[in-house]
Amino acid sequence: MTQDWHYPFPTLYAGKLLKRYKRFFADIELESGEVITAHCPNTGPMTGVCHIGGQVMVSHNPSPKRKLAYTWELSAVNDTVATWAGANTALPNRVVRSVLEHRLLPQLGPYDEIRSEVKYGTDGKSRIDFLLTGTGDRPIYIEVKNTTWAQETLALFPDTVTTRGQKHLRELTQLLPAARAVMLYFINRGDCTAFAPGDEKDPTYGELLRTAIAAGVEVLPCRFEVTPPAIRYLGLADLAI
Repeated sequence: MTQDWHYPFPTLYAGKLLKRYKRFFADIELESGEVITAHCPNTGPMTGVCHIGGQVMVSHNPSPKRKLAYTWELSAVNDTVATWAGANTALPNRVVRSVLEHRLLPQLGPYDEIRSEVKYGTDGKSRIDFLLTGTGDRPIYIEVKNTTWAQETLALFPDTVTTRGQKHLRELTQLLPAARAVMLYFINRGDCTAFAPGDEKDPTYGELLRTAIAAGVEVLPCRFEVTPPAIRYLGLADLAI
């Protein structure tokens, strides 16, 4: 099943990154020579995958409801374009939903219902990415984190201080033992075989993750091969805590 499953991209167009600015905008020169402004659906620093002059891929979806017709989808990790990394942080949750629907993660065990954006937490203001219920003995809460920063073959998260991510770890831990709590790291590039917290960028997050694991929070560092045709699931990375 895993080998057959894939999540297709729409038609993508190659270009060169000229400039990223105001977090959400990127000027890109397409292969035709046309310079376009694309939406950058990634508010983070994109450490290691945002290279001025680097190769990128964009989708084109003109609509009167959109301010920008192009969306930045992929970035080449190096000059040879041997490895692509996902640039669109809106995509991982859609991909994970498909992964869950196709039952590609046996580590989760059986479940009947998949719900998204369910309120939880002590203040009731947080929303869990996925809640699985049904056949299992406990509900399963899953938080998804997009991961593109890497040092050689080691994927790292986060690549900047994330108070929001710290809050999610605390809230997941508070769900135990009445529920299963899962941190799913979406490794959005195919060249990483291990995962670790990004202590260099956010040591507090690393401490909280290790504390959460010791308390019973489960970690699924999911590897994905990202290419212009489609995203494919490669299995779990080794956990280097």
